[in-house]
Amino acid sequence: MSRNALPETKTSTLRKSRSRLLAGVFTLALAGGAVGAFVMPETVTPAFAQITTNQPTNTFSFADIVEKVSPAVVSVKVKKDAADEVAANDDEPGAQNVPPQIERFMRRFGFGPGGPGGPGRGPGPQGHGRVVGQGSGFFISGDGYVVTNNHVVDGASEVDVTTTDGKSYTAKVIGTDPRTDVALLKVDGKDNFPWVKLAGAPPRVGDWVVAVGNPFGLGGTVTAGIVSARGRDIGSGPYDDFIQIDAPINRGNSGGPTFGLNGEVIGVNTAIVSPSGGNVGIAFAIPSETVSEVVDALKSGGTVARGYVGVQIQPVNEDVAEALGLKDAQGALIAQVQPNTPGEKAGLKAGDVVTAIDGKEIKDSREMSREIARLKPGTSVKLSVLRDSKPITVSVNLEQLPTDVASNDQKDGEQEKGDRNTPRLGLSLAPAKGVAGAGEQGVVVTEVDPNGPAAERGIKAGDVILDVGGKPVSSPADVRAGLADARKDNRKAVLMRVKSEQGTRFVAISLGQQRG
Repeated sequence: MSRNALPETKTSTLRKSRSRLLAGVFTLALAGGAVGAFVMPETVTPAFAQITTNQPTNTFSFADIVEKVSPAVVSVKVKKDAADEVAANDDEPGAQNVPPQIERFMRRFGFGPGGPGGPGRGPGPQGHGRVVGQGSGFFISGDGYVVTNNHVVDGASEVDVTTTDGKSYTAKVIGTDPRTDVALLKVDGKDNFPWVKLAGAPPRVGDWVVAVGNPFGLGGTVTAGIVSARGRDIGSGPYDDFIQIDAPINRGNSGGPTFGLNGEVIGVNTAIVSPSGGNVGIAFAIPSETVSEVVDALKSGGTVARGYVGVQIQPVNEDVAEALGLKDAQGALIAQVQPNTPGEKAGLKAGDVVTAIDGKEIKDSREMSREIARLKPGTSVKLSVLRDSKPITVSVNLEQLPTDVASNDQKDGEQEKGDRNTPRLGLSLAPAKGVAGAGEQGVVVTEVDPNGPAAERGIKAGDVILDVGGKPVSSPADVRAGLADARKDNRKAVLMRVKSEQGTRFVAISLGQQRG
């Protein structure tokens, strides 16, 4: 044996150690996301998810898509009079009129405090009594139509768009739709702008997406991710139906497009969830099918005409379904019918449950709102309704949705101490007629036990109970009678119609939760 030769046992040990070392290095590289070529030891057999693309897995790139679509994406710069922009560019919660239930964490982006890298006013000049805001947009036709967000151009006195080659053009606002946050602009003078197509079909959860925009005023930027969810309701309006994506989106991306791998726009970026205002992996885009409908309407008339029934509706949850004796927690429960509206003229009543529109089933109140809004004023629709657990059909002739639908302006009246003998719900009540400002109908809630079942369902002092179990009430005794009748009918829950500052709604209270 040679002097440099090792005994066979030592050689075998070294080979095994080397194999284990290579296996450890390979596993570490996978966990850390490193990219490179490794020789896989025979003792390691990791499982891979099968990926099907047009490119080899180890060279997969979004570069071809980006090269194709980027020229159609523009930076949108907006000038506003400083006096009109103080509130809109304020970065305090609620500055963008975000609903109270989400203003803790929702940050509309596209406008905000200026400064280097600032998301809203941007690094541009702010002199001469004017402020500058920046967002994103994209051409949808060669003749210069541009889509962006309503909140990007809202109140603008001047709008300019800048293409990826650095050329700037003055744009005209053709129309806006605050309810969906879509705006349509027009650049005149050319008919050969690069443009992209709105997708005709929704993406699937898990699909790859590429977002292109102008975050923090930096210019064209590309990020990638996947579709995290669809049909998101973020509380911004009655027609919420957002696509949730995890591609990094930041303020300034507002109005920018998100693309599928075929290069078609699957959504328009509009909002993020972020405590700090920066990306945390949760962003929302308006679906392309919604954008397409709005754009067509804005092109033809500058506004969006929506159908209107004139009812306040709410979802049917399990408690409501039980209280109404319904088999399934599905449909839209009518809480109130506004006077002199198509709903009242058609004979709809509070307590009706709408289950279908023209034979198409609806899951909840949000779906009913969206379906009615897609129909034009003057359209006649047939509503399938459950009334007192019996199916009926109601024909409604839709009218134009008012520009500013009147909200319930019921105010808290003087909270006089009422009858404290009302048991079980944790409420003190008084007839509405005896409480200043409470109106002539119902029973006013003057005090709420914070640990009682009514408080758990969101009932507050100042609310007015209009009926219990489908029967109108005008005194605390009527409320007790309604509870007693529900028990006699062996119901597990009782349904109360309650009016508050936010409107009229049904509240289901489990009878099993009542305390003696």
